[in-house]
Amino acid sequence: MASNTTKEVLHDLSPIIKVYKDGTIERLMGTPNVPASPEDPTTGVASKDIIISPEVHARLYLPKLTDSNQKLPILVYYHGGAFVHDSPYCFLFHHFTDILAAEAKTLIISVAYRLAPEHHLPIAYEDSWTALQWVVSHVIANTSIERDPWITKHGDFGKLYVGGDSAGANIAHNIVLQAGVKPLPGDLKILGLFLSHPFFWGSKPVGSERKEDFDGQHLACRLWSCIYPSAPGGIDNPMVNPFAEDAPSLLGLGCSRLLVCLAEKDSMTQRGILYAETVKKSGWNGEVQLIVVDGEDHCFHVIDPHTDKAKDLIKQLASFISS
Repeated sequence: MASNTTKEVLHDLSPIIKVYKDGTIERLMGTPNVPASPEDPTTGVASKDIIISPEVHARLYLPKLTDSNQKLPILVYYHGGAFVHDSPYCFLFHHFTDILAAEAKTLIISVAYRLAPEHHLPIAYEDSWTALQWVVSHVIANTSIERDPWITKHGDFGKLYVGGDSAGANIAHNIVLQAGVKPLPGDLKILGLFLSHPFFWGSKPVGSERKEDFDGQHLACRLWSCIYPSAPGGIDNPMVNPFAEDAPSLLGLGCSRLLVCLAEKDSMTQRGILYAETVKKSGWNGEVQLIVVDGEDHCFHVIDPHTDKAKDLIKQLASFISS
């Protein structure tokens, strides 16, 4: 991309994104897109791209089957990227999701929601809810949707999971809260939720967070004001701060199993720990697991899924989904 150094910057959110006053957007992170594959040479996983609605697309992953009629757990997955970059099609998330599908023996629907700042929040949440409803609608006999044969033939709707990494984990949290108050098609229930390095923030520190990070200039705070400028409460909007005074109780999570995966060096880890503790104290009647990986940083297992610690975390994710 040509340099934009001479143009006036509206939002400098380096090293993630720059937004210029003339409307130009310069994404500073992300990896190239890669095609779907009828069979990955390493994992044996098949992938394909589908259209859910004119605005919402997805990439589906089907692991190698031991039986042509085999039923598999279903994971509706939301990718990370700070709400502003990447997709199911980029190398980083395609490679990770392919590995997870093989390890967990799970049918994965990786959702391509619309990105900010071209599409301010809450559009990403709306797209993500649309995708979940589309997947679940496969259980309804007289549905008007165009059914996907992989989901129809191989999806086990008694083992429906929702999960995501970073911004995708934020989306997954909000989607499963919504599922706690809005019945899904066929009154289907989500079995489990996993949140991996969830993107949560607020105006006041929690746990051992540094006070100096809460002067309104932290990257998370500035990013949120760029991607959701109309958010009631700003950085204390319940969508990004589940501990805000007006946030809905985590008692309302619409699932029965929860796994929270964190990394020791991640600046958002204290909020992930508080999230797991708050769910336990809320009276929520489900199983809560918390994993904190020593010596690692935000989404390390996606950035390089081949390190020993990344492999171990992916195995734990897979065990949660497939158990």
